[in-house]
Amino acid sequence: MHIGFIGLGIMGSQMAKNLQEKGYLLTVYNRTKSKAEPLLKNGAAWASSPAEVAQQVDVLITMLENPAVVEEVALGKDGFLPTLSPNTIWIDCSTVNPSFSKKMGNEAQQRGVQFLDAPVSGSKQPAAEASLLFLVGGKKETLTKVEPLFQVMGQKAVHLGETGKGSAMKLMINQLLGQSILAFSESVSLGIAMGFDKKTAIDVLLKTPIAAPILNVFRDRFDEDNYEANFPLKHLQKDLQLFADTAYEYGKASPLTNTAKEVYALAKQKGQGDLDFTSVFKYLNE
Repeated sequence: MHIGFIGLGIMGSQMAKNLQEKGYLLTVYNRTKSKAEPLLKNGAAWASSPAEVAQQVDVLITMLENPAVVEEVALGKDGFLPTLSPNTIWIDCSTVNPSFSKKMGNEAQQRGVQFLDAPVSGSKQPAAEASLLFLVGGKKETLTKVEPLFQVMGQKAVHLGETGKGSAMKLMINQLLGQSILAFSESVSLGIAMGFDKKTAIDVLLKTPIAAPILNVFRDRFDEDNYEANFPLKHLQKDLQLFADTAYEYGKASPLTNTAKEVYALAKQKGQGDLDFTSVFKYLNE
């Protein structure tokens, strides 16, 4: 099986590497070619455009920053979608809104291309360790055809229903993630202002049943003030915006999410967009 991979950032580079190490033939494209060099040195082929990737693959995987980038790479100048052969499978692992996934699914269907929206739960380290959880929307029979790829890149692929359902669940997960980190950061920040040292405040809060279990995963980042990007803050802020946009589409209120996304936006304006999203803690303590 010949795999095309477009988008070799923090996550995509690790996912493609895992496929390559299991012997899959790869053709890759990225706006910055230097990010592809490790893969090229180990035998991957370079394509000069998304369309060129599409000319020679059985399955194409995209892992891109936002809906606008996905649409440009798929349907813009030298886009891959018009070039993909009928019955080729396109797996979009980007975090986008459900209505956009449905739109791309329709575009693919019109060209005879099979489509799965399959964003991931997990960040840089799980991607490197092939322990990602794939949240999949689309036809079950399409998922079955490419399940071995998901098993190489992650621990499990969960079929959630029709096109868009994978993207929907990913936004729900990231909304909770962003809210949990922000609430914790706000509480510790006030504790420090009231005279607690940071370690004591964190220790006690994390031992209570109120603290979300995921907070323990990020403990070292707060302790060491180390915000090297595993999941950039600008991407989390984008995901909260997509959640709010989707809530609007469905006529649902999202007051907490709207507040949270503005706090992350303020941190981004302070130059923290490329730091890890947990650096919102740093923003609240400056």
